[in-house]
Amino acid sequence: MPDADACAPDPNPTADLRPRAQPAGEPQPPAAPADEAVGDRPRTAGARPGGPARSESEALALLRLLAAGGSGAARRALLDACGSAAGALAAGAPAWRQAALSSAQVARLRAPADEAFWREAGWAGDADRRVLDWLARPGRQIVVWTDPDYPALLRRAPNPPLALFVAGEPGLLWHPAVAVVGSRSPTPAGSGNAADFARALARSGLAVTSGLAAGIDATAHRAALEAGGLTVAVLGTGPDLAYPRRHADLLARIAAEGAVASEYPPGTQARPAHFPARNRIVAGLSLGTLVIEAAERSGALITARLAAECGREVFAVPGSIHNPLARGCHRLIREGAGLVESAAEVAAALAPVAAELADGLRRRLGAPIDGGHAAVIQAGQDGPGPVSGDADPAPTQADFADPDYQSLWNALGFDPTGMDELVHRTGLTTAELSSMLLVMELEGRVAAQHGRYFRNR
Repeated sequence: MPDADACAPDPNPTADLRPRAQPAGEPQPPAAPADEAVGDRPRTAGARPGGPARSESEALALLRLLAAGGSGAARRALLDACGSAAGALAAGAPAWRQAALSSAQVARLRAPADEAFWREAGWAGDADRRVLDWLARPGRQIVVWTDPDYPALLRRAPNPPLALFVAGEPGLLWHPAVAVVGSRSPTPAGSGNAADFARALARSGLAVTSGLAAGIDATAHRAALEAGGLTVAVLGTGPDLAYPRRHADLLARIAAEGAVASEYPPGTQARPAHFPARNRIVAGLSLGTLVIEAAERSGALITARLAAECGREVFAVPGSIHNPLARGCHRLIREGAGLVESAAEVAAALAPVAAELADGLRRRLGAPIDGGHAAVIQAGQDGPGPVSGDADPAPTQADFADPDYQSLWNALGFDPTGMDELVHRTGLTTAELSSMLLVMELEGRVAAQHGRYFRNR
């Protein structure tokens, strides 16, 4: 890994490594139109209250680093050492060599960021402008490897993405989740199972993660939303494009009520290679992966394998021996996946790791919640939200060391309350309340339904 000194700007960063056609000089982020020069503009791109402020120049530098392609580990090491994408680009040859960037990656960083540059990365020719326009809209953000908001589970997975373009609430990527995947052409029974499992998982307090594909994916997303639960869609396109196109309305609803994530910038069209790559993020964000129906050669089996490689649980629903879409599930079961017949079995298996994730989030936020933590989920739970796993329920009047948490608890009742009303009652900001409510959800103290919050016990 490069050291911090290597990230000082290189006075001659192109020495020895510059393609012949390139003029000498420091690598620059992509150029903006003359009347909209970036770098000195006061507004930030993709900033949200409580999240990292990111200037437009930094966003464009990050986009250029993403477009370099090649080894993700080398680029992560470079970012870790330099602290920012702009710093990584400015550091030049010494830092790039220490981070073990390949000659192809170095050449990409030297190339001018014109339309051909973005298209060579497989993106839209105006990717730079699309990203800035997309980030200017509410609820849009880039979560970068070096950000504290980068999902903890995904950070532990093999080959995590350098950054995610997120539409919706990035904090939901921390929420305990189950990936529900399967055939794009399921049987009616398979679709029914996907809806039943997703609905019950959502009601138990788990988020449902999937890839917005036809069939099982879309069914699981819709069922989670209809149950008033949380769902996260991970795309093999840019975060602004649904694939298939008929899922555009579903994509918009997930962005409004949950979260949409992609490692590809806005405007990126679907390509075959994107979908296996997308599957590793679905698996990496989830505590476990549930396969509903899958043929013997199925993308769902790729997700299951990737989940196992992450050290996550894999579950499969058995089916008829005469159903070709059950053969992939039967193969998984023979190879050690958990055979499950109900969402309660999935929830019971994942409860300990979900509680561990809650502890990690609480430590990251510095949330001083007194008392033993509650389990996020409980086997057999079919109510509107998470429940306590304690033998003796905690009293209704909880005491918190932090006065803001106590104020929020006092503002909550057993009737669902919207965010605007909670802001009015507590005097806290929406960003502060969002983080606190997520912690309390993970603790099992608070449940959410259709964007409204209430005491769970």
